[in-house]
Amino acid sequence: MFGFGKKKERRQFEMTGTVPASAENFIERMGWVTMGAGASGAVVTTETALGVPAVWAAVNFLSGTLAGLPLKVYRKTKDGRKEVSGGIAPILHGAVNDEMSSFCWRKYSFDGVFTTGRAVSYIEKNNTGRIVNLFPINPADLTVKFKNGRRVYVVKDGDEAKTYLASEVIDIPFMLKPDMISHRAPIATHKDVIGMAISATQYGAKVFQSGGLPPAVLQGPFPSGAAAQRASDDVAKAMQKLANEGKSLLALPLGHELKAVGFSPEQIQLLELQRFLVVQIARIYSLPPVFLQDLTFGTFSNTEQQDLHLVKHTVTQWVDQVEQELNLKLFGRASKQFVAFNVDGLLRGDIKTRMEAHSAAIQNGIYTPAHAAKIENHPYHEEADKVFIQGGTMPISATEGDTNGDAE
Repeated sequence: MFGFGKKKERRQFEMTGTVPASAENFIERMGWVTMGAGASGAVVTTETALGVPAVWAAVNFLSGTLAGLPLKVYRKTKDGRKEVSGGIAPILHGAVNDEMSSFCWRKYSFDGVFTTGRAVSYIEKNNTGRIVNLFPINPADLTVKFKNGRRVYVVKDGDEAKTYLASEVIDIPFMLKPDMISHRAPIATHKDVIGMAISATQYGAKVFQSGGLPPAVLQGPFPSGAAAQRASDDVAKAMQKLANEGKSLLALPLGHELKAVGFSPEQIQLLELQRFLVVQIARIYSLPPVFLQDLTFGTFSNTEQQDLHLVKHTVTQWVDQVEQELNLKLFGRASKQFVAFNVDGLLRGDIKTRMEAHSAAIQNGIYTPAHAAKIENHPYHEEADKVFIQGGTMPISATEGDTNGDAE
C-alpha cells in the first residue's frame, strides 16, 4: 500500500482542485512528480534536477540536517516541561514502523518536501486509539481533495482506494496554493532556472566530448549535397581523432574553410554562469551559498554569519512547521504533550562550543551538571543533580551599607 519493496508502474496523476485540467496547465497540475521543459529547452524532472550538483547539495543538506535533529516528546507541568519516554516517544525517536527508522522516515519526508514539494504519512492506530506506526505514503498513489468541506486523502492501492481524514495523516507541504489542497514544488516552480543549470552542464559536457572544439561549419566548393555531407563527416572524424590523440592541427583541401559557429565557453562565460546558478538555487531553498560548497566569496567571518543565518531563518521555519503539524496530528489541540526538535543538535560536531554553553548554563544556575551530562549521554551522578552558581555573583542590594567599609 505504501510503496515499500514494490516496483510500480509510473503513472500520471493530479491534485484535485481548482486548476483547469487543460493541456497547457499540465505542468502546473503536476504537484508530486515535477515534469516539463524550462525556457532553455532542457526537460526538468525530479531526477534531472537532482543531476545538478547545486540542487543535489541543497536537498541533501537540508533534509539530512533536519532529519538529524533530536526529536523528543515532552509534557507540560507546573514546573515547566518534562521529557516523556513512553507512548509515541520511542516511535518518533527510534523507529516509526518495523521497517523504517525515525531518521530514515524524516529524511525521506524532507527529500520529498524539497523536491516534489510535499510529504504525507499515515498514522496507524490500534483498537484503543494508540498510535503504533507511521507510514510514508507514496505520492504517486495519493489524491487530495475536499469532501463535505473537509480535506481528505485518497490513497490508491491497486484497484482499491482508501480515504483518510486530515487528522489521520501528517502533511508537510513546501507551499500551499490558494485552494489549500494543491501545493507549489520548488523544482517545478523554478524549472527555468534549474533548466538553465541542466543546459549549462550538458553544454560543458559536449564541449569536452568534442575535445574542447566548439561547433563549426565547413565551407567550400561542393558538387552536390551528398558530397558536402561526406566532407562534413570526414572532417568530424578527423577532429575527433585529433582530440583523442591530443593533436591540434587539421589539414583541409584547398579552397575549403572551417569556421566556428555559436559561442565558446569563454564567450558565454560558462564558469561565471554556473556560479550564478549556484547562488540562484541557494535562493530557492533560502540557503547561504557556503552550504552548497560555494566559497567564492567566503571568509572566516561571513561564513560564521551564514551559519547563524541558516539556523535563524531557514532551519527554524521548518522546525516550527513540522513541530506544529506533529503536535496537532499526534496529540490534538488541547493536549499537554508536545514534540520539540533540539536545534542544539546542530552543534553536535562542535564540542568546544557545546562545552562552553554547558559551562555558562551551569555557572548561572540555568541547569544542573547532571542535566548537561544527560545531554552529552554521560553517566548520571547524584551529587551533580544540584543547581550551582558562582560565589562571586550577588544581588546589588547585598552591597548596600558597605560603602563605608569599602572606603576604609
